[in-house]
Amino acid sequence: MPDEQNTLGGRVRRYAQVGRAVGGLAARVGAERVLGVKLDRPAHAAELTTALGGLKGPLMKVAQILSTIPDALPKEYTLQLAQLQANAPHMGWPFVRRRMAAELGPDWLSRFQSFEHEAAAAASLGQVHRAVGPDGRALACKLQYPDMASTVEADLRQLKVIFGLYAAYDRAIDTGNIHAELSERLREELDYRREARHMRLYARMLADEAGVRVPEVVDELSTGRLLTMTWAEGARILTLAEAPVEVRNRVAMNMFRAWYMPFYGYGVIHGDPHLGNYTVRADDHSINLLDFGCIRIFPPGLVQGVIDLYHALERGDRELAVHAYETWGFRNLSHETVDILNIWAGFIYAPLMENRPRAIDETNSGAYGQEVAARVHGELKRIGGVTPPREFVLMDRAAIGLGSVFLHLKAEVNWYRLFHELVEGFDATALATRQAEALAAVGLGPSP
Repeated sequence: MPDEQNTLGGRVRRYAQVGRAVGGLAARVGAERVLGVKLDRPAHAAELTTALGGLKGPLMKVAQILSTIPDALPKEYTLQLAQLQANAPHMGWPFVRRRMAAELGPDWLSRFQSFEHEAAAAASLGQVHRAVGPDGRALACKLQYPDMASTVEADLRQLKVIFGLYAAYDRAIDTGNIHAELSERLREELDYRREARHMRLYARMLADEAGVRVPEVVDELSTGRLLTMTWAEGARILTLAEAPVEVRNRVAMNMFRAWYMPFYGYGVIHGDPHLGNYTVRADDHSINLLDFGCIRIFPPGLVQGVIDLYHALERGDRELAVHAYETWGFRNLSHETVDILNIWAGFIYAPLMENRPRAIDETNSGAYGQEVAARVHGELKRIGGVTPPREFVLMDRAAIGLGSVFLHLKAEVNWYRLFHELVEGFDATALATRQAEALAAVGLGPSP
């Protein structure tokens, strides 16, 4: 279909939608830097959020990811942009009918017992409709918005403009690798056939995890821009904020294993722990994983590096810390740079260091995390900055995003024990074998 390609016309339309907001940012930042005009960042950040908030597309997802990377953008912007949720206006029924006909043919509706006209949920790249399949199963049909290839390319170019503006006055974080990583992941998310393979990969990896459920792909009702799967009934996690502590702790432990068993067992991370990407079953409080677009497959050595960094912090072993950071992809590390990186790493790993039940953040607020991020940013700026490797982006996103979920749940869990259960007897060679077998079984290529 012509409207599905990455076309010049599609990109131009998107530039027109987004360009005014980004152009205003450029003009104001330029005035602040060149003319000394004071930029009211909180006010302008709010304006930028309003301008972008009604747009379908990847800018919402990018903003959510950037909000978890210490000072990738000024905090005034990340605080506002992080509020952009996947609540873009739904496509209306006439539009949905045309889109479904384009994917499954003109007789598409006859292939379902029923198909709800109103979307059950809207996301950054598409929306979900409930349906009943020919065999009576309840289904979720994830339909991609039109012209998304052009939208992604246009938004990524505008994001590069924003990063460039920020670099002009603050070089604490080199955002080149961040942009490259986000670009590759977002382009992958456009391919729903790839997401279907990700779903099968997770079903395989989590087959023995009673606390996690993965929907089943319905191949005959799926295409590259339509992903049909079994419907997973469950409640949004925030509805459990006042549930008994035993329930909240159980959900938190299920979430921890849903994210980190695949990582330490197979070198695979789900890079988007957004609140809309999972629900909780009422019967056993297991987790339904719902979205598999943003998946990162790591070489086994990087997983070893993550474990090495834990032991380096635990023992105060600088040499092992340097080795771990280099395994991650950091380069040209001075002693001073390592000390600064260890401040942030110490914050991330802190809940895993104490063999006792505890809150993920003992103050139950994000104030300490903001304080640590500000300190790290100031120190990195003082020494000339650092370039985070691409592998850092989604690892950090997962850790901070999950931490936010655990804070919402007010969970008090022995994180140390959960972590050690996963890494005990870790063998990178065995992981490499498991990973290769799992990727081959679902038709995915080898790890990077």
